[in-house]
Amino acid sequence: MKVSDYVLERLRDWEVEHVFAYPGDGINGLLAAWGRAEDRPRFVQARHEEMAAFAAVGYAKFSGRTGVCAATSGPGAIHLLNGLYDAKLDHVPVVAIVGQTDRSAMGGSYQQEVDLLSLYKDVASEFCEMVTVPAQLPNVLDRAMRIATTRRTVTALIIPADVQELDYEPPAHAFKQVPSSLGVPHYAPVPAEEDLARAAAVLNAGEKVAMLIGQGARGARAEVEQVADLLGAGVAKALLGKDALPDTLPYVTGSIGLLGTRASYEMMRDCDTLLVVGSSFPYTQFLPEFGRARAVQIDLDPSMVGLRYPFEVNLVGDAGEALRRLVPLLEPKEDRTWRKTVEDNAARWWEVMERRAEVSADPVNPEYVVHALDALLPDNAIVAADSGSAANWYARHLRFRGGARGSLSGTLATMGPGVPYAIGAKFAHPDRPAIAIVGDGAMQMNGLAELITAAKYYREWSDPRLVVAVLNNHDLNQVTWEMRAMQGAPQFEASQSLPDVRYADVAQLFGLYGARVERPEDVEVVWRQALAADRPFVIDFRTDPAVPPIPPHASWDQIKAAARSVLKGDSDRGAVVRQGVKAKIQEFLPGSGGK
Repeated sequence: MKVSDYVLERLRDWEVEHVFAYPGDGINGLLAAWGRAEDRPRFVQARHEEMAAFAAVGYAKFSGRTGVCAATSGPGAIHLLNGLYDAKLDHVPVVAIVGQTDRSAMGGSYQQEVDLLSLYKDVASEFCEMVTVPAQLPNVLDRAMRIATTRRTVTALIIPADVQELDYEPPAHAFKQVPSSLGVPHYAPVPAEEDLARAAAVLNAGEKVAMLIGQGARGARAEVEQVADLLGAGVAKALLGKDALPDTLPYVTGSIGLLGTRASYEMMRDCDTLLVVGSSFPYTQFLPEFGRARAVQIDLDPSMVGLRYPFEVNLVGDAGEALRRLVPLLEPKEDRTWRKTVEDNAARWWEVMERRAEVSADPVNPEYVVHALDALLPDNAIVAADSGSAANWYARHLRFRGGARGSLSGTLATMGPGVPYAIGAKFAHPDRPAIAIVGDGAMQMNGLAELITAAKYYREWSDPRLVVAVLNNHDLNQVTWEMRAMQGAPQFEASQSLPDVRYADVAQLFGLYGARVERPEDVEVVWRQALAADRPFVIDFRTDPAVPPIPPHASWDQIKAAARSVLKGDSDRGAVVRQGVKAKIQEFLPGSGGK
């Protein structure tokens, strides 16, 4: 048995079923071992190493398991980095296995020789090791898997090409040999009783309680609902926790932050008590004013408590276990006036979204595109959104029900993970439909090539539905609007304008289905076609770049600043001004409290 054979055997022992990868001579030993192992674990071939890493992140996010990716030495290892940073910043367990030049060539400025230990020192800061002798295994591989899983982070294993070809020798029962064992025990840390009592005292004293939940609360849905009912609280969701609680609950105000809802903004503005569960939402300005609210935080990671806000009590522990222990200490709120206010604001927000989706645009309103999907979204769907204005519409218009799942690049906010996330999701759940909502910038950057990956593998999925919705507006739209609103600068065409690509036609060339939608009346029809298809389906929605992703807290001053920048030199200034004013007016129609 070669070292490479043993690596794959040990991955199988860890019950790793897929490795997202791209080949190269730096991992030739591993590739040969894959052939001898009859492709177990499955080698899933992406079009690019960065896409392999993104797919591993998507697989990990939607499966709850550790994602594994692999790449060759030098450029292959470098290409993995963006996807690995996405995993690290979103606290997703991913193990990277990369090749390296032969040990005899190290230090000789050899071809594709890169100091990978230094390169990976930050992204895999919790554990990054190079295997130089066979007896280091299985210890380093086991530690890479165990640390990635328990600390929800990135770890890396560097294996020089010549080491892959060595005969495997296990560590001996001897001095300076390190044996190892498999498995990660299940555990759920809980806060101390005195800390729970302090937290309960703060929450019981509050009259207007707001909750903010993130991805750390995903496994505690029942407990979150129970606590929210006891406290008469409304619940806002960080983007990574969008699927942690159904949007159909009347007291759920939806997303928070720049991409969030007005209902969440108003709840945080007016509350007197805040409970944060499983979230490290970074934007302090969207939380209550300092000194206005008392606050409690629950987080599994002791290094992440006390961030973002001056919390009075920090509870370290599993969200479900902490909330279960907190419930008996909480006093039910008799006065439901605050809860009624939160519910009314949430209901009004969804009415506003419906009105904004109905605003005419040229040729199609992107808000209508995503709003139309909302009513058609299967309860078991998995949705991946890309960064950019597409993330705005995903955050504001999609209401998750049942067991629907969704995610995006929350903290790194990198472009391009939407389609590979969805592909990773299909390998995690081949029996569920997946949907990627992406802008044309992200599609041109990464998505087009990964359609080839979807075409290669979709026949293996028991449910072959993978819908890629491209919001094609010929503009890098989020940056364009940020320039207008924040810098007061007109659109810089040289950087922002994108060429038109017939995305549906490209999909058809790859053997997939595709359709271009240029009329509002065709939007729902084609969504239905795509969600009923027997293979991946690309919808090329021609959307209007003049529809602004206005933040829920936007003031008229900000609207005017954007308008002034448009008037300075945008070629589409008339349409942009009209759309900006029309969209803002939708929030103040009759029925909105007389404003």
